[in-house]
This record gives sequence, structure tokens and C-alpha cells, in this order.
Amino acid sequence: MKNVYSVGQVNRYVKNMFVQDFFLQKIYVKGEVSNCKYHTSGHVYFSLKDETGVLGCVMFAGHRRGLSFRMKDGDRIVVGGTVDVYERDGRYQLYAKEITLEGAGALYERFLQLKQELEEMGMFAKEYKQPIPRFIKRLGVVTAPTGAAVQDIRNISLRRNPYLQIILYPALVQGEGAAASVAKGIRMLDNLGVDVIIAGRGGGSIEDLWAFNEEEVARAIFECRTPVISAVGHETDFTIADFVADLRAPTPSAAAELAVDDYRSVVETATAFEERFRRAMEGKTDLMRSRLEQYQMKLKYLSPESRLRDNRQRLSDLEDRIRGGMEEQMQSLRHSLSLYLERFYGLSPLRKLNQGYSYVADDKGRTVISVCQVKQGDRLTISVTDGSLEAVVADVRKEERGQ
Repeated sequence: MKNVYSVGQVNRYVKNMFVQDFFLQKIYVKGEVSNCKYHTSGHVYFSLKDETGVLGCVMFAGHRRGLSFRMKDGDRIVVGGTVDVYERDGRYQLYAKEITLEGAGALYERFLQLKQELEEMGMFAKEYKQPIPRFIKRLGVVTAPTGAAVQDIRNISLRRNPYLQIILYPALVQGEGAAASVAKGIRMLDNLGVDVIIAGRGGGSIEDLWAFNEEEVARAIFECRTPVISAVGHETDFTIADFVADLRAPTPSAAAELAVDDYRSVVETATAFEERFRRAMEGKTDLMRSRLEQYQMKLKYLSPESRLRDNRQRLSDLEDRIRGGMEEQMQSLRHSLSLYLERFYGLSPLRKLNQGYSYVADDKGRTVISVCQVKQGDRLTISVTDGSLEAVVADVRKEERGQ
């Protein structure tokens, strides 16, 4: 009689066979990455392939701390992990726990060691980072004279500022002597007095980028008096130069954008400020003109000239009133004087004398108005109109006259 098994039983049996094979519990497999996908959960799914076949692989999010680079299709890597069966699909795959670039393990160890040494020396400290000037006239570039990096930097820089001067130092960026060439280029451009230096190259493997992981290049950047922007590889590539430089750019194109301010935006900003300034000045001028007109009206109303003119008119009116009052007073006094003169004229002794009356005084000058004041023999002076007479009293007669 035939034994019939379920799919799950078969998959479980095969899985047990893989589990019992100690060879598959810890194995290292090398190959080329294909179908690499970073899942939103944090897991990484990919395949390893060579000229003989393909092996499915997965690295769970918990093991990604051991992944020091961002994996992509075409990378040649060594994967350490366990080969096991996924029961649901009946498919076996390599469960990765560590991944290194093929042939780059020793270089990566050197990278970590040098990074630690330079960091302990303080070469990565923020205190030594120089600010990137916003407006530059001369840009220094240390990179290969051919390739996409220099073209990207040139095109983007001149598009952003067509008046910029770019000085290229054609350096070796890969292979023997590359580190010395890059370091020499940085020093030469520093001595030329450029405003900013971009040092970098396009992407590649860790071996291709290794010149920028050398201590010689790191020290050249650290000792450079000119601000240095590191632009090595792609966004996921990190080198020692990135940590030492004053600013790291993810790509050479980004470095050009960070180093060169957009001339058109500056002109537009300046134009906008000019327009705002003009409007503000016009508004201020209109306000000041309105205030000036108000002040002119107030000055016209309260001006000393106007007040002097009013006071002069008022004084003139007062002068006329005083003169009129004085004339009126003089006329009144003149009339009163006429009356007094007329009265005095009527009471004038001379007039009385002219009417036949005379004035009698004794020898002592006293007026004689009564016979009782004189006696026989007294000398008297009698004043008449045209002179006086000296007389002697011959006789005194007293008469009674009605009052």
C-alpha cells in the first residue's frame, strides 16, 4: 500500500534535514547581488548569483547592524548565515547574518581603524570646521579631468553662476599614487587662494574610493586653510575625507550646489529688495511730504512773520486809538481851558482896572479893603490901569452900605 504525505509534511521533513546538517548552519557564500530590495519593514531581500546558479537570500532587520554599506545590484559580496527551508513555500534560502564586500573585508577593517585613530586626534571635531562662504569668485576642483564628476561640477556651477572661475587640478583618483595626487592638488589650490575647494570623484567600490580613505589625503584636508567640500561617490558612500572635510556632499553635483550660490536667485532677491526699498522710500516720502504740508500750514498759521504782522496791525490800531484819544482829550482840555480863560478874564484885576476901579495897598503891601485898616497920615499906593499913585490919607470916613 502506498504512503501519501501532505505538502506540509514533506516541507517539514526537508526542513529537518537542513536543520540537522551542521554544514548549512554556518556557511559563507560569495556571489553577485541581484534583485536587491529594501523592504519598509527593514528586511533586505536579494539573490546571489554566479555563472552556475542563483541562491535566494534574506537579511532580517535585526541583523542589519552588521551591514556597513548599502547593498545594490552588481555588488560582489560574501554572505555569512544559515541555509534553511521556508515551509510555507517549500523553498530554501540563505538567511544572512553578516555581509561584506568581496575582497573588501581587510580594507574595511583598515578604514575603521584609521577612522578611529583620526577621530581620537580630533581631526573630525566641529571646532575645526570652516564655514563655506556664500558668494565665491574662484572654485577649486580636485578630481579626474575626465568623467562625469568634473562635468557635473562644471555644468551645475556655471549654470548657477556664469561669472565663476573654476580651477581644475587633474588628479589621479584611483589606483597607485592617487592619494598623493589628491593631497598635492588640495595643497596647490590652497596656495592659489581659491575661495572653496571641492575634492571628490564619482561612485565605485571601496577599492575605487580608497584614495580618499588614506591618511595623507585626510591631513591635507585638515591642514588646508581654504574650506573643503568632500564629494566622493554616491550618497551612501562614506570615506575618511568626508569626516575631515568642512562639509560633506552626497555627490559631486550636490557639492557644486553647496559651493556655488545661484546667481539668478541672488539677482532676483536683490531686485525684490530693491523694489521693497523703493516702495518703502516712496511711502516714507509721501508720509514726510504730507507731514511737511501739515507743518507748512501750521507754520503759516503760527509763523512769527504772521504774528508780527498781526501785532504790527494791532499796535497801529492802538496807536490810532491813542492818537484819537489824545486829540479828543486835548480838544476837551482846550475847551475847558477856554472856559477857564473866559472865567479868568472876567475876574482879571486888569479888566477891573480898565473899568475904572483901582487897587489900594498900604505901605507894607497889604491890600486895603476897609477904612479900618488905615488912619490919617498913612501912606497908600493906588494902582490904576497905566500905573500907580502914592497918596497920604488926609481923612478917614466910615460909611454904612447895604449888603
